[in-house]
Amino acid sequence: MRQIVLDTETTGLNARNGDRIVEIGCVELVGRKLTGRRLHRYINPEREVPIDAQRIHGLTDEFLADKPKFREVAAELADFIKDAELVIHNAGFDMEFLNAEFGLLAQAGMESADRLCAGVVDTLRMARDMRPGKRNSLDALCSEYGVDNSNRQFHGALLDAELLAEVYLAMTRGQESLIMELETPMAEGQRLDSGSRPPLRVLRASDAELAEHERVLGEIDKESKGKCLWLQAGAAG
Repeated sequence: MRQIVLDTETTGLNARNGDRIVEIGCVELVGRKLTGRRLHRYINPEREVPIDAQRIHGLTDEFLADKPKFREVAAELADFIKDAELVIHNAGFDMEFLNAEFGLLAQAGMESADRLCAGVVDTLRMARDMRPGKRNSLDALCSEYGVDNSNRQFHGALLDAELLAEVYLAMTRGQESLIMELETPMAEGQRLDSGSRPPLRVLRASDAELAEHERVLGEIDKESKGKCLWLQAGAAG
């Protein structure tokens, strides 16, 4: 399975109110292994970045002024995530922004992120199911699973995608073992050979056991008012 671990940084919290993406980071997993392929782009949001957002990701208007606009990287991003399963922390947030950005390009024939990808795994929801009542931020999960996040001074899309990939692999390691067991072919010596199977022992019921069986069936027939299937099957036979 091909998976893309993805993160975005934005100008704010609400795509419906005009907030835009300012950074996208993606790393590729194939067969639950990092391939080294990644996609990282800073994006000019074509609007000012509020100071509160700058404090989170450190991306200023001046820094983003000469960066490509989303429409200039959309085809590259679409090609990178196409037919892959997306792994995202708090997926609803990022998918809303991606769908909004691709939606602005619908007249140019661009599909939504929902249609481009093969599915979405929300690691926040997964973590809440696995760790109810605990903090499940990316930093908290890095601490829980021993992932080094010491370089995370600001939220950065590529760094966060790389950290999330490590966290996701740690969270699902048991599933990996199960998949490996299911996919590993049975050794030649373990395969059943009907010709070498030992004869089956047949243990016949004693007279006392048969009598007890008949007594129980009689009670069932009485309680069911003559509708005991065992007795009906015996009579039919």
